Amino acid sequence: MYDVHKIRADFPILSREVNNKPLVYLDNGASAQKPQVVIDAITQAYSMEYANVHRGLHYLSNLATDKYEAVRGTIAKFLNAASEYEIVLNSGTTEGINMVAYGWAMPRMQAGDEIVLSVMEHHANIVPWHFLRERQGVVIKWVDVDSTGALDPQAVIDAIGPKTKLVAVTQCSNVLGTMVDVKAITAGAHAVGVPVLVDGSQGSVHAPVDVQDIDCDFYAITGHKLYGPSGSGAIFCKAERMAEMRPFIGGGDMIKEVSKEAVIYNDPPMMFEAGTPGIVQTIGFGVALQYLMDLGMDNVARHEAGLRDYAAQKFAGLNWMQVQGTTSDKAAIFSFTLDGAGHAHDISTILDKKGVAVRAGHHCAGPLMEHLGVSATCRASFGLYNTEQEVDVLIDALHLAHELFA
Repeated sequence: MYDVHKIRADFPILSREVNNKPLVYLDNGASAQKPQVVIDAITQAYSMEYANVHRGLHYLSNLATDKYEAVRGTIAKFLNAASEYEIVLNSGTTEGINMVAYGWAMPRMQAGDEIVLSVMEHHANIVPWHFLRERQGVVIKWVDVDSTGALDPQAVIDAIGPKTKLVAVTQCSNVLGTMVDVKAITAGAHAVGVPVLVDGSQGSVHAPVDVQDIDCDFYAITGHKLYGPSGSGAIFCKAERMAEMRPFIGGGDMIKEVSKEAVIYNDPPMMFEAGTPGIVQTIGFGVALQYLMDLGMDNVARHEAGLRDYAAQKFAGLNWMQVQGTTSDKAAIFSFTLDGAGHAHDISTILDKKGVAVRAGHHCAGPLMEHLGVSATCRASFGLYNTEQEVDVLIDALHLAHELFA
């Protein structure tokens, strides 16, 4: 049984008050809170087990290395990758996508070559491709969403042309909550020989992921959204794609030998992991993923679907509230504005006085804001520990904001 109240007890921050009100944390789309087991693992690693990895032969270094490297297997299990050697450890999705941009795409793309993106991508899956546009003349082709915020897989496939070298698409919009059929997109792209990168920063949080079933070439995740530490993450790279990549960052640990005349690189995936990594962050990330697998991502998905449906029903009764993104199978993420209200920041400030934490701004999704015709929205993003009672608190706070602005 999924006992949300027992789960909430695992997260110490949820017991605190903000502005003399019980904290209602609805900013999970930006960064999720951490369970005690993750906090304990970080404390243990720093206080009793810390040493650098891959470099020492003493006890602490061997212990830290074993724990750090074990996370690679945990991530492979979480994503159902065929091998842990298809997992590159990094600081998060931003680094992972940049690694693909510099290590795989840049050597293969020239002026006029194309990358297909959806209009609802996060800046982490936009800016690296703009680098290639600015520096190499690469063309970005944009695919719009429909009036409900849905992305038609066929529209993405139809945007692929003879000069398309990559499709890069989110699995779940961090603004609209739209879930994207990345499996269908991948199948269509592969049919014409085009690789696919999936930004799984949000998608991996809300439902089980199977990269073998999706068959994508790259799949990026970030630790701090998956109830782990900031500065942790990974990217899945198919073995054949990894073999095509050049190193992204040079330094220690990604080499076998260095001389005045030459460098012999380490084998993948360590070829792409230069320097002292986020050792403790990665260890904590592994504990967070194991926590999620112990809960069962199917159970998490069902719980969040219930919250989504409950919140959608409540929002439907507020005729002065405009929700962006209304697909029925979306994640429990709601971006909204209020009629007659000021800037989203003003709404967020009022909600905060009631202890309700939401996001306000463009959510690192500038092209989507332009497509929607808004400069900013508030966003309530629900997680595995949120409850229907917290939805009710949000509704009361929204009524207060509406009354003040009206």
